[in-house]
Amino acid sequence: MIPGINGFLQEDFEIESQPSKTFKMYLNQEIVNGFTDELDSMKQTIYMILNTERYQYIIYSWNYGIELIDLFGEPVTYVCPELERRITEALTQDERILSVDAFSFDVSVKGKVHVTFTVHTIFGDIDSEKVVNI
Repeated sequence: MIPGINGFLQEDFEIESQPSKTFKMYLNQEIVNGFTDELDSMKQTIYMILNTERYQYIIYSWNYGIELIDLFGEPVTYVCPELERRITEALTQDERILSVDAFSFDVSVKGKVHVTFTVHTIFGDIDSEKVVNI
């Protein structure tokens, strides 16, 4: 006798989003203590995504992190638009991040690109930045 699935797949399912509460990281002191939620949690999430190289750590999904290694040695005219695309792609993998825009690039220091941008989340907007060695 083959088990039946009559009606099971037709039931309505409720999709619940997970809370954003997480451990609080104190980056300057290099400690983790207490908890944080909502906007502060999103700041930590953005920091972690932009400082984790994609495909380099088996603990993380291949959808987590950003690809920056292959930008080393490339011309600035290639790096700037590629950084915009890669940052947007990396951050929008998180369902709490709605969009990323207002990119601004500073290439005044040789060998570095300083990019600033705005991240729009379900908790509010966050101004963020990343320095990439090229």
